[in-house]
Amino acid sequence: MFQKLQSKWKVGGWQLFLIFCVFAITGTLTAYISRQITGWMEIDRTSPWFWLLKIFVLIFGYQIFILLISFPFGQFRFFWNYEKKILRRFGISFPDNFSTEQGHIPLTRIAIFASGAGSNAQKIIDRFRHHIYIKVALVVCNKPGAGVLSIAQKEGIPILEIEKERFFRNDAYIPVLREHQIDFIVLAGFLWKIPTDLVKAFPNRIVNIHPALLPKYGGKGMYGQFVHEAVINAREKESGITIHFVDEQYDHGAHIFQAKCPIVETDTPFSLAEKIHMLEHLHFPRIVEEVIKVQRAR
Repeated sequence: MFQKLQSKWKVGGWQLFLIFCVFAITGTLTAYISRQITGWMEIDRTSPWFWLLKIFVLIFGYQIFILLISFPFGQFRFFWNYEKKILRRFGISFPDNFSTEQGHIPLTRIAIFASGAGSNAQKIIDRFRHHIYIKVALVVCNKPGAGVLSIAQKEGIPILEIEKERFFRNDAYIPVLREHQIDFIVLAGFLWKIPTDLVKAFPNRIVNIHPALLPKYGGKGMYGQFVHEAVINAREKESGITIHFVDEQYDHGAHIFQAKCPIVETDTPFSLAEKIHMLEHLHFPRIVEEVIKVQRAR
């Protein structure tokens, strides 16, 4: 049943849990308030007004409460779309421009740059699918046939496939990013160095995740299994992830967040990679959201 709901609503497991929390809290709160109102008005249960008032609160109050409660859970966009579907059944529609994107809450539009299977990209997309003010608006890929392209197609996200000559020696696709109104760039397993022009066009608005505890095991050629092999060969006792801003050098920008995991004697580069992936999936989407929140508050 849960997998069917995830597929129907196009949400991840964690977001599905949050949605259930909103439904549960809203139902409990609505029932409690309806009891309090009828008790405060001292309406007898045998009176038809008792049931009319109770039904009114349960039906119409519920719709208001669910939107209010969805805010702290980060699920307002999901429940606003849910509410609009209900209201359309009553013949109430909204103009096409009535949205957070063009209304009072401007969107921060993310471009995800990725070169591989896209597991981190999928987690980020899941995190922001129904977010009130953050949207994954573009997937940028430098590798034809990469798994992240299939994810973007499945999710209905526009794709930009880039080639090396234009990226490094021409305009770095900055005009295309501006056409898509991109505000923030997330590197999720993107293997090319970011050109200086692109860094300058998005100052402190490009973040990367590295599968090691920088400044160790960073720099050119240090990605994926090469990092994990180097860490294992050096007999390190721990490894982890580093989320950092991107500057003109490989793995050099200011650190935002690090998380660690222990390394045991039986670990291999492959088992360490699994531990690192777990840390990436757990923390990367959350940290991206926190960075965007801080920037929007300035």
